[in-house]
Amino acid sequence: MNAPVSVPPTVMSERRVGLIGALMVAVGPVSMALYTPAMPEIVHAFGTTEAAVKLSLSLYFAGFALSQLVCGPLSDGFGRKPVVQGFMAIYLLASLVALVAPTVEILIAARFFQGVGSAVGIAISRALIRDLFHDDRAARIMNLQAIVLAVGPAFSPTIGGLIMIAAGWHAIFLAMLALGIAVVLVVQFGLSETVERDTSRIRPAALAKSYATLFGSPYFVLSSLVITGTVGSLYTLATVLPFLLMDRVGLSPTEFGLGMLLQSGSFFTGSLIVRRCLQVMPAPRLVPFGLGCVAVACVALAVLLRVAPPSFLSIMVPIGLFAFGIAFIMPAMMVASIAPFPHIAGAAASISGFMQMGGGLVGGTAAAMIGEPVTAAATVIPAMGFIAILSWLIWRLLPEPPSVARLSG
Repeated sequence: MNAPVSVPPTVMSERRVGLIGALMVAVGPVSMALYTPAMPEIVHAFGTTEAAVKLSLSLYFAGFALSQLVCGPLSDGFGRKPVVQGFMAIYLLASLVALVAPTVEILIAARFFQGVGSAVGIAISRALIRDLFHDDRAARIMNLQAIVLAVGPAFSPTIGGLIMIAAGWHAIFLAMLALGIAVVLVVQFGLSETVERDTSRIRPAALAKSYATLFGSPYFVLSSLVITGTVGSLYTLATVLPFLLMDRVGLSPTEFGLGMLLQSGSFFTGSLIVRRCLQVMPAPRLVPFGLGCVAVACVALAVLLRVAPPSFLSIMVPIGLFAFGIAFIMPAMMVASIAPFPHIAGAAASISGFMQMGGGLVGGTAAAMIGEPVTAAATVIPAMGFIAILSWLIWRLLPEPPSVARLSG
């Protein structure tokens, strides 16, 4: 397999790669978060059940996770830019179908294909970073993406609630269409290609070799599991919190959207602190603190939701601390999951993203099987958090590949 084409750093600056990548990454979480305030209303609009509407979110995760296995390797062979545009076309078409869906079954199918299309953002943005940057700059760009990414999902539930009040839940899908068009335009006019077209990389034998390399690497698997257990927990919460906070605690859709600012605002604040910390220390040294926050949040959720009736504070304060901790974990662990694999960066980013979204799918499915949202939040989220902590404890004992050793100074 050929290595990615050597691209001078001046082709795209750190900031440019960070901002374009953040916009691409934001499509997935924003499309999820905009939708959540409308979920109870959609139950009534289609005369369906909570389980059916939850399925529309679970299948969004499924489409997102499965698509990761395709879009990253395709970009290794065909180039980053055309693959982004192709998958965004799928996202735009699915958003249009969701807008005019006459039945909940068609809406569920459209949400699945929205997930398929929006998955390209996570996979390609991380591959772009690995194509161009191989040192502390990679961690800084991951952090910059996290900061910009936090702004969109932070306000998305609020915006979704306001849109629903002003124009009905259908208008939420118009907002998704606008976001998709913005990504297509920015990628077309702002993104430079970073790899040579080489279709030999996507032949079945080459793909099998790439996947065998990745899954055969404990360094890759364990670093990806740290991300899966932490970020995947936030995706799991998206299937639980609307019904927990609105149906059990009694928040309105607008109050729910405003309340979710505590989660995203905590992540945003943590990301700003991390950006300052990265000026004086390497990213891996921040991970233990972040996992400590996650551990405290997991214990608090597991205990508080079992000893007293749920309240906004007993739910969202631990979740806010959980999100705050994730900001300290993401830059180092995301870089660690792709840094050793420059020749298959798209595949590495895809598998890592698949595991992350797959964690959300498994967690959401487990929460749905439990049924009671209070019990689900008190059980599934702590379990995922402690899986992440255990994975890191084992990962840190492994020898560092040379390309990653540079990041730990």
